[in-house]
Amino acid sequence: MNRLLAVLTSSFIFIGAQPLAVARTTQPNIVFFLVDDLGYMDIGAYNRHNFYETPNCDRIAAAGCRFTNGYAANPVCSPTRYSILTGRYPSRSAVTNFFAGRRGGTFAPAPLHDRMDLEEVTLAESLQEAGYATCFAGKWHLGPTEEFWPEKQGFDVNIGGNNRGMPRSYFSPYSNPRLDDGPKGEHLPDRLATESIKFIKAQQKHPFFLYLSFYSVHTPLQGKRDLVDKYIAKAAKLPSVKEEPEFGIEEQVSATARARKVRIRQRHATYAAMMESMDRSVGRVLDALDQLKLTDHTIVVFMSDNGGLSTSEGSPTSNLPLRGGKGWVYEGGIREPYMIVAPEITKPGSVCHEPVISTDFYPTLLALTRTPPKPSQTLDGRSLVPLLRDPHSSLDRPSLYWHYPHYSNQGGFPGGAIRTGDFKLVERYEDGRVHLFNLAHDLGEKIDLADQHPDRVTAMRQDLHAWYKKVDAKFLQKKEASQTPWRP
Repeated sequence: MNRLLAVLTSSFIFIGAQPLAVARTTQPNIVFFLVDDLGYMDIGAYNRHNFYETPNCDRIAAAGCRFTNGYAANPVCSPTRYSILTGRYPSRSAVTNFFAGRRGGTFAPAPLHDRMDLEEVTLAESLQEAGYATCFAGKWHLGPTEEFWPEKQGFDVNIGGNNRGMPRSYFSPYSNPRLDDGPKGEHLPDRLATESIKFIKAQQKHPFFLYLSFYSVHTPLQGKRDLVDKYIAKAAKLPSVKEEPEFGIEEQVSATARARKVRIRQRHATYAAMMESMDRSVGRVLDALDQLKLTDHTIVVFMSDNGGLSTSEGSPTSNLPLRGGKGWVYEGGIREPYMIVAPEITKPGSVCHEPVISTDFYPTLLALTRTPPKPSQTLDGRSLVPLLRDPHSSLDRPSLYWHYPHYSNQGGFPGGAIRTGDFKLVERYEDGRVHLFNLAHDLGEKIDLADQHPDRVTAMRQDLHAWYKKVDAKFLQKKEASQTPWRP
């Protein structure tokens, strides 16, 4: 019987005069690319005028569906990574800041849970139980000690994943407890691609889940010398490069905080070199899938964990026309490149404008691999399969939510946000002030409509506050007995 099934799955059944291909019994592979600190405007598929060269990232957009309203669940890394692997809003577990982030301000930050608990049922664990070989490569930053690292969370193989939020160096020696040093000067994106390709080749006969989570393009700002020189020369040829300022001024976070400079031009040569190295590594993995004839049976996902770094730590990129960047609940901090290729489902080069978020990957990949969720599992995300089939359809989801009760070292203020249709409401946690923007007409969030639409503000705040209760959101704390932090 097994031999008969094997023959049938590689042949045709005839009904009448028409041959019907028998569906493959093997599940599709998954390659998930996550890039650290990559801005929405950093790749060509989202910004044809960008300074950086990203032909391989653009290949993914050309092959599948590009979402123009794709969001991270949080404006910094660890919470978004949690949301991808659990399908849950980070606020449910107080995983609301990067795991070393305890910076204070006028008030103390909200309590922070600095790990993804082992009780969470991760995407990797679900796929592992469904027969997938699983591999994590790159940046993890989801637990303080080894017991919370990838191999304890559903990954058979862990290449470089540990508690650190950034590499000690992008060039070997790496000083990474989960990645042996290569030859002196070896480049980390190259190495991660090489190890990922080894995994793909070893598992090519079986369904696999490769989660390639680049340390790039996070600081430290280090690039290959030849590529840095290439972009120095490219920047020098830009029109009016001497006359145009590189920085503008972002608003003050509060009355006592200093204003932040924000980069308004993409011309940072080292960052551009890092972008190209990351893109080349993406291309090497895609090429390996082609060479092994796996492309037509592999789901490819591409995303960033938060917005581009534009207001601190060298401010290497510009997110304009989006406002703010990493660490801000404005669009520059949470709107991301978000692309999915699902063979035989997505139409190449399709574009979807429906708002989607990082919690949606989990249920989407379960659906695409025909893997049922656990009966007791709470998933905040929605399956995007209907949108992948028809990008003009709707999920009928009323709102998306954000909760960041911390002081960002990038300058962002503690705050929350809700998007309902084209409208986005931003709420500040220090004093409860709110701002309302219409993203369809004001993508840069410059025109505050709160005074013009009091009924809408009230309704959206009520929705946001009900969500706070639903996820047991935590808020700013007292630093002194005389303080009374705002509460919703």
